[in-house]
Amino acid sequence: MDRRKLAYYLLLNIFVSACVTGTILFWYDRNYRAVTQPSVQQATSGDSEPVPTLNPQMDIAVKISSIVGAGALNSEIVVVKFEGEGQLDISSWQLKDEDGNTFKFPQLTLYPNGAVQIHTATGTDTVIDLYWGISDAVWSSGENARLFDAQGNLRAVYRVP
Repeated sequence: MDRRKLAYYLLLNIFVSACVTGTILFWYDRNYRAVTQPSVQQATSGDSEPVPTLNPQMDIAVKISSIVGAGALNSEIVVVKFEGEGQLDISSWQLKDEDGNTFKFPQLTLYPNGAVQIHTATGTDTVIDLYWGISDAVWSSGENARLFDAQGNLRAVYRVP
């Protein structure tokens, strides 16, 4: 086999391996890396303000499933998923980071196993994609994303990988 064919095969192998590895990591992040903390006690935000705690008696099966593309404005996506029964109206719920950035959900209902993606960048809202519309990346590694219901109760926490 000549060197030219060998070089093509090696490059093809590297490309395929990178694609497979990237796909597996993306799938793993979306399905297994969520860290929902159902009993947060006296957590504090970046400005040392107390954060409301979850009430186990009123717990709703909603979580921040993943945050993809942290630090890259056009790639940042937060996935919020409802894993309960019936319907969940998330109108006026808020997604907050540790720096005080807040996304307020518009009129929206999630159904069992339904999810919505919140993009940091600007775009046109749909039933599965919402756009924050800010000009800078919001999420960074190690930061906590917090989801609050319309009454200000903490419902989910996710630590950005």
